[in-house]
Amino acid sequence: MRYLEVFFRISAPQECYQDVCDVLAAMAGETGFETFRQEHEGLTGYVQQDLFSANQLDQVISQLPFPGVSVTYQVKEADHRDWNEQWETEGFQPIAIGGQLLIHDGRHLPHPISDDQLMVEIDAKLAFGTGNHQTTRLMAGELMDMSLEGNSVLDCGTGTGILAIVALLRGAQSAVGYDIDEWSVDNARHNAIINGVEQRFTSILGDSIVIESLHEHFDLIMANINRNILLNDMPRFRKAMKPHARLLISGFYKEDVPQLIAKAETLGLTCEKELQEEDWSCLNLILK
Repeated sequence: MRYLEVFFRISAPQECYQDVCDVLAAMAGETGFETFRQEHEGLTGYVQQDLFSANQLDQVISQLPFPGVSVTYQVKEADHRDWNEQWETEGFQPIAIGGQLLIHDGRHLPHPISDDQLMVEIDAKLAFGTGNHQTTRLMAGELMDMSLEGNSVLDCGTGTGILAIVALLRGAQSAVGYDIDEWSVDNARHNAIINGVEQRFTSILGDSIVIESLHEHFDLIMANINRNILLNDMPRFRKAMKPHARLLISGFYKEDVPQLIAKAETLGLTCEKELQEEDWSCLNLILK
């Protein structure tokens, strides 16, 4: 299978640069791009040669909701090799979150292992979500502090499935995860098997439209995406929440918090807790 390597050069103000990267990756993913690597001045994306469409990509860039931002791209044939091989070979060092949770790749384990920590193994396959990013740590740490026994969970933009898996290991009854990236959907399913929760986890390909097809209401909905997608999808999340359900969101900067809380309040959601790590934030919202 032959791939193209596309470098997106992004010129944007610092305050919205990460949002541009996130939204561009999400929108390009809908045209066939399978994974992205963040670079100093933009993103490098990979897409199968027969799925690449310059017209679709130009349309994506023209529709980016960021005035005054410039995105150009260069296309070349990717090396004919497994460009994911280095990540799969090297893996990642164990990540401890709040002394309660340890995320590892199955190869790099701490010695000794603490009996007090919940152990989660993630075979990442380049999908987002190993605990390396601040937002994943914020979300996973909050899950460790929540009462999840018997909960039904929806994980929006599931990535590796890490958040759904943590919730299930902490007593949630069932979890559904969806993602626009086919690799992530397969990877999340794979990680559920590794952690022994596959019977309670469903992984679906798609965006938030998937929610409407589920015909189900949830005790907890999680979304670690980005501000603009959260603002757009929050009404759909709200419709899928049970009375007194919670919405746990991250993927945005602390300066985005007032806008997200204001949107939540229009939907009857109240912010009960705000967490921060460096410039990133996480909100725990409840439907009262």
